[in-house]
Amino acid sequence: MKTVINARMKWKQAEKTENHQLIQELSRELSYSPLFISLCLHRGLDTKEKIQSFLHPSEKRIYDPFLMHDMERATERIMAAVETGDKIIIYGDYDADGVTSTSVLLETLEMIGANVDFYIPNRFIDGYGPNSKAFEKLINEGCQLIVTCDNGVSGHEAIKRAKELGVDVVVTDHHELPEELPDAYAIVHPRHPAGQYPFGDLAGVGVAFKVATALLGEMPVELLDLVALGTIADLVSLRDENRVLVTQGIALLKQTQRLGLVALYEVAGVKKNEIDEESVGFIIGPRLNAPGRLGDASPAVRLLTTFDENEAQSIAQIIQGKNEERQQYVKKITDEAFDMLEQTDTSPDVYVLAKEGWHEGVLGIVASKIVGKTGKPAIILNIDRENGTAKGSGRSVQAFHLYEALGKIRPLTVAFGGHHMAAGLTVPSENIEQIRSKLNDYAAVQQLSGQMGEEIHIDKVVTEEDLTLETVEELKKLAPFGTDNPKPTFQLDNVLVQTVRKIGADGTHLKMSVQLDQTSLDTIGFDFGEVADRISGNTRLSTVGKLEINEWNGSRKLQLRIEDIAVKGIQCFDYRSTQIPESLWNKQNADFVFFDSANYEQYQEKMPASSKAYLIQTRKDAKQFLMQHSLLVLVDCPPSLTILSLLIEHNKPENVLYSFHSTTNDYLEGMPNRQHFANAYKFILSHQNIDVKNQLGILAKTLNMKENRVIFILQVFFEVGFVKIESGLLNRVETNEKKDLTQSITYQKKVQRIEAEERLVYSHAWEVEQWLMNQITISE
Repeated sequence: MKTVINARMKWKQAEKTENHQLIQELSRELSYSPLFISLCLHRGLDTKEKIQSFLHPSEKRIYDPFLMHDMERATERIMAAVETGDKIIIYGDYDADGVTSTSVLLETLEMIGANVDFYIPNRFIDGYGPNSKAFEKLINEGCQLIVTCDNGVSGHEAIKRAKELGVDVVVTDHHELPEELPDAYAIVHPRHPAGQYPFGDLAGVGVAFKVATALLGEMPVELLDLVALGTIADLVSLRDENRVLVTQGIALLKQTQRLGLVALYEVAGVKKNEIDEESVGFIIGPRLNAPGRLGDASPAVRLLTTFDENEAQSIAQIIQGKNEERQQYVKKITDEAFDMLEQTDTSPDVYVLAKEGWHEGVLGIVASKIVGKTGKPAIILNIDRENGTAKGSGRSVQAFHLYEALGKIRPLTVAFGGHHMAAGLTVPSENIEQIRSKLNDYAAVQQLSGQMGEEIHIDKVVTEEDLTLETVEELKKLAPFGTDNPKPTFQLDNVLVQTVRKIGADGTHLKMSVQLDQTSLDTIGFDFGEVADRISGNTRLSTVGKLEINEWNGSRKLQLRIEDIAVKGIQCFDYRSTQIPESLWNKQNADFVFFDSANYEQYQEKMPASSKAYLIQTRKDAKQFLMQHSLLVLVDCPPSLTILSLLIEHNKPENVLYSFHSTTNDYLEGMPNRQHFANAYKFILSHQNIDVKNQLGILAKTLNMKENRVIFILQVFFEVGFVKIESGLLNRVETNEKKDLTQSITYQKKVQRIEAEERLVYSHAWEVEQWLMNQITISE
């Protein structure tokens, strides 16, 4: 048998139909490779002008700050405070976006002579955003104007308290707007419904930069290094205005004279001239986040704004230490969390893990690691026995809207906030088990079980001719990469492994060389070390990842950074959805198998000419089925697992694409229980000439069942001889003979449908694919 290694993620190939003529025309006109132009088209850049505009970000995309709601009112209030010498406090946030936002406003106000200081709330004392006690303390110490950054739109209580104490609050923020906004003096927000700002995806630091521009009357270009840091770290869109700000900001970061950044580069081992969005996102950003995760984030602001070289070096060392401490916490808690998963007997769709003594500041990172490895949403909580609560963070997958799910169980929580993919929450510790159960019920009701799993979107299945150093250099023109402009991900199919070994101090990483047609390609897979034990030379595998250039001792070699690997007899692609996806019908040279005759009649004409459609309804049909192509497309859910098993048993597809669309809900409805059958039979015993044709609705209401359940029960009774139906009238059959309801054909078929739906429609993609592969005997 061949080694089987399941992909960790769902591989989603770009479904865009390629316009080969347009690709060739733009390739000739712009002197870029067809591959590069294809990637541009995937990004919606389908004209020469759009491509050139994207590749050469222009300051025309830097918008007038006064288009933002309340910008004029906010800046007038700040300038009034500057002129009178009132004490202004910049009230920031403890993450990288928050500390860069604070630094931008602090430096700007210092430039115009303001009496200004800053305050970063402590996540463990003040929590996120405006805090009434913190505001009171600042005001008692002489604060006469509060300007928030990267927070504030949800700070109703604290802002109201400041107003009661005679202090105005100017809010600058970018987070989701609540239905009711706080009564602040001004609210500067790029998506405020009363504003006309053309780009709503600025980070908090981007909003702060627009305020700085409005105050200074010109764009403070020297602050763009901070804007780039916060924007990249906050994972906002890198299109439109942000692309311009970050592109210019990275150029500044490469030549920064900020003493704090220079010192941080040094302790982090980063070369100034090699700074890019990846080193910001994975090296600099986490270090700026580290102090706030563990306690006081203000050192990060002092690092970014200091003019003292000794102080810069001292703070950089402190921050480096905090980051190492943060990494230790993450490793310890992650290990403990995975131990919990291994000890559980069940495999839920949503993980809720809680323990006393877990550091709250890193639980979001741990949740992300759980999601990355399991493909399922995870909520990680620290239990505080003293006050009877648990607090932590959740991370999710595309199929599971975490914020909406938490909204359904709001009464079980103390507080929560977040969005589709992430949330923070506090809950009574006694409710943890109930929350775990309710979230999994929500996943089941929403029929999300089969859609769980992290997705990886593949831009292109590449061939050997695409894999050159020149290709990578050309791809760099699409940078900076990030949200809405991801670094291209490529798939390599059926490549032959030449060498494989574990690397890293504890063997956690994978190093491989794979054979292409004429050349070989180096690959590296971080956290894929375990795979090395299941791969040997001459193994054929498929992999997805990102192309990069590995430079060592003056040598430059192409390398694929692996993001997923699959070694299997078949390659499976999950196309399950609430509807049969239209993209299914584009598959060329494929065998389309239907189990539902209605679907077969409706869709067989949609097949490409090179593909063929089959209707399989019986075991005989399945046994006689012989594939004509290498791609098997399973359109809908079979009536039984046996039929599907027989169908694929003697066929050897190279790829299987499955939709398993089901028009029934047998699994969710379940089998009627003993009481359902008993109630129906008692009714029949006491009634004669039941008009099931015309009075089925009345009968269902009387029995307190759905009509389809009543029909099923009556059909089972009919088949085992409990009832007879003549001229549409149902009566019981006089008999003392005991009957086994499970012998009914209708009963057996429903059991089979429930089993098939559970396995194929509602199971995790990995479980479905494992089952499919187990049906195929693969010879050496």
